[in-house]
Amino acid sequence: MLIETENNVNLNQLKTNIMGIKSFQGKRDTTQNKNEEQILVSDYMTTKLITFKAEDSLDHVISLLIKYKISGGPVVNDKNELIGIISETDCIKHISESKYYNMPSDTNNTVGKYMVKDVDTIDKDMNVFDAAFKFISSHRRRFPVIDSSGKLIGQLSQKDVLKAAIKVKGNTWNS
Repeated sequence: MLIETENNVNLNQLKTNIMGIKSFQGKRDTTQNKNEEQILVSDYMTTKLITFKAEDSLDHVISLLIKYKISGGPVVNDKNELIGIISETDCIKHISESKYYNMPSDTNNTVGKYMVKDVDTIDKDMNVFDAAFKFISSHRRRFPVIDSSGKLIGQLSQKDVLKAAIKVKGNTWNS
């Protein structure tokens, strides 16, 4: 039913003029080009890594962590297969335990003794934003990336995810 006023203005026109209300009923524009391109871990992972060996001393690890301003790194064997991760926290645990018990430096203060051996990894073909969720749910700072044979091919850090987010913002979000 159409209601008209004395000035021949229908109710919908009145709403539009007074309240700024418009009806957008109709077909949606399907011509919008949506970029469905996946942003993969392999696009943002670091491939030039500082790695450690199980027989490296913790003193060596500490000096490299400081020199390269990193918080940890993967531990690999001679075949470049991932066998663990060593972090600042692992090094600090060793230092605090030896100082707490007033013990001299252990001659067996090797990476192999203090590294974390049960390492979560991430697939190179995973979407970076799925990886972001994995970071949040696991409270990890880095995930090594390995190939199907267990060889280390890279590492994804939280900072790498942030770099991907900035790229997406530049391409799709309103700035």
